Amino acid sequence: MALKELQIRHARPAAKVTQITDERGLYLEVHPNGSKLWRYKYRYMGKQKRLALGRYPDVGLAEARQRRDDARNKLEAGSDPLQERRREKLVAAFSAANSFGEIAREYIDKRVAEGQSDATTQKANWLLEQLKPIWTFPVTDIKPVDLLAALKRVEAQGKHETARRCRSFAGRVFRYAVATGRGESDPSSILRGALIVPKTKHHAAILEPGQLGELLRSIDSYTGHRITRLAMQLSPHVMTRPGELRMAVWPEIDLENAVWKIPAERMKMRRPHEVPLSRQVVAYFRELFELTGPDGYVFPAFHTWKRPLSENTVNQCFRRMGYAVGEVTAHGLRTTASTLLNESGRWSPDAIERSLAHADANSIRGVYNRGRYWDERVAMHQWWSDYLDELRERVPVERTAKARARP
Repeated sequence: MALKELQIRHARPAAKVTQITDERGLYLEVHPNGSKLWRYKYRYMGKQKRLALGRYPDVGLAEARQRRDDARNKLEAGSDPLQERRREKLVAAFSAANSFGEIAREYIDKRVAEGQSDATTQKANWLLEQLKPIWTFPVTDIKPVDLLAALKRVEAQGKHETARRCRSFAGRVFRYAVATGRGESDPSSILRGALIVPKTKHHAAILEPGQLGELLRSIDSYTGHRITRLAMQLSPHVMTRPGELRMAVWPEIDLENAVWKIPAERMKMRRPHEVPLSRQVVAYFRELFELTGPDGYVFPAFHTWKRPLSENTVNQCFRRMGYAVGEVTAHGLRTTASTLLNESGRWSPDAIERSLAHADANSIRGVYNRGRYWDERVAMHQWWSDYLDELRERVPVERTAKARARP
């Protein structure tokens, strides 16, 4: 017999749990403490089961019957309502950590586990910090306009390149969310063209041989920390990125065979890179070996040998030497080498590009060129070091004339 609302309201607790039956497997449990709980009893695959449908009066009679009917529909479709409930709870628990900030941190942790470099991880965390306005938003609720508002906030500070990188980073997070079942789309993709295109900024570099010679002499006369001076002396010769140089460890340096082998995980393009070492570079490394070898970082930090030299150290030294930001940077020394080597006309552009560790658009051609241009690169690096020595030893004409005019 079907239950009446009045029966439910006046049901009194007993010493034990009692049941008041409705229809089609629905019944109400009345507990000794007065709780009244809806249950649905059914059979699935020959086994007796029951499903909790809520507490009375939070769930009234009509709603309890509706929940029972929903469960019956699942049963008729071949599904176990109880298993479906458990699955929904698991999905809900997994989806609970679905805010943009939480998924972004999870994505960064995943990339760290895959071998992402410390420098790249720091940049990712910094980009995430710029996107703080959308941290708490569930990824499924974030619309293109929400992301655009966060990006425009960065752009309004004049950080056009940062805004562009934030959009790219956000896109990777959204795609990761979709891949892990917590997102539905990548709203960043629709924002292509919505941000100001930053003007290309080139790293400040010296391109005139006489000025380069003056810089080399200034470096040689630097009176600061010896390890820092050696880092500055090596930088023009090896043509690597500043981060690749300062993160170098002694096991990578083979002084006997005059080669520096940088593993893929430390390279921007994620490809292993080999640097031929000229006689001058070997001499610099031998001097460093006496200071910091044979293990650990080649250029350790001043306060601890467990960390490398700070990324700003060399540039700060250039400033103390009197060079302005727009005159020279550590990264700009790569531009210096590229420009003067190409202008010399002695070396193939491919050999120069290989020494700069620039990616080849054709991966097969890139592998071929690595082997093909090695001998040329060895000769080129030695020529380049000899040329730098020549520039260092040149005395400017103006300075010579002034010296002769002195009494």
